Amino acid sequence: MGRIADAAGIQFRVLNRRKGPAVRGPRAQADRKLYRQAMQKAIAAQPYLDVIEGEVDDLKVDDGVVSGVSLLDGRLLTTHAVVLTTGTFLRGLIHRGEETIPAGRVGEKPVLGLSRRLEVLGLQLGRLKTGTPARLDGTSIDYAVLDEQRGDQPPEPFSALTDCITNPQVSCFVTRTTAETHRIIADNIHRSAMYSGRIQSRGPRYCPSIEDKIVRFADRDSHQIFLEPEGLDDPTIYPNGLSTSLPADVQPRVPAINAGVGGVRIVRSGYAIEYDHVDPREPTTYARTKAFTGSLSCRTNQRHNRL
Repeated sequence: MGRIADAAGIQFRVLNRRKGPAVRGPRAQADRKLYRQAMQKAIAAQPYLDVIEGEVDDLKVDDGVVSGVSLLDGRLLTTHAVVLTTGTFLRGLIHRGEETIPAGRVGEKPVLGLSRRLEVLGLQLGRLKTGTPARLDGTSIDYAVLDEQRGDQPPEPFSALTDCITNPQVSCFVTRTTAETHRIIADNIHRSAMYSGRIQSRGPRYCPSIEDKIVRFADRDSHQIFLEPEGLDDPTIYPNGLSTSLPADVQPRVPAINAGVGGVRIVRSGYAIEYDHVDPREPTTYARTKAFTGSLSCRTNQRHNRL
């Protein structure tokens, strides 16, 4: 993933560079299309790897030993080991205000059968939640009045195997919420899925929504929003720091009163999503489940900020 991020990165920054090495964190903004292309190329070039596309609907277990997987189209693949990287798809449920949609992420259906099978096999499942902001039309943003945030020069790659970064590098821009932003959110917070009681589960990490920030840090009069381009030839902007589960009719009013984005157009509304995960106490330290003599590894492979 480090090499692929280097191949697709369009801005690189080492965070906390002025502090000690223990707290420095390399960060890259990747072009979504370039990342997808580079990853597919790397997978295709991997020796001894066959890619079979399909949805896993069930596990074949014989006498406590995992022996294969059943696909939704009826195919059975036999194997000695199964690794599940489920992301947000196990019984995924999108929440946007009062709206609830079964989905693994927007536009993609959830996986239902596999959750039921894992429960039948005796594995303890739980629910987690995460969220994502609305996507903005970058052509409707006035960058001239925003603070520009450039990447490091020269960019520092993730992988020691990368000689240099060859992609053009772009800037991110920073705006801030205002008292009026906070008022709109506070007036509608009872309609937010995370504050109306529709969502009870917790996040796997602390990454607060804009509603959380308004409530928990009520003494602050503004919060930074980082406007990050999603690609070199894609005008879509990811407003990092504006994750929300407010209703779709409220969301356009939230960024529209901040500097530089007064006439912004929303490409896709943000949302929260709940999904099943396998209790982390079920696997051994080798990531194999304790319930079987065969190999079944369950991992929640979550790309939290890019649903």
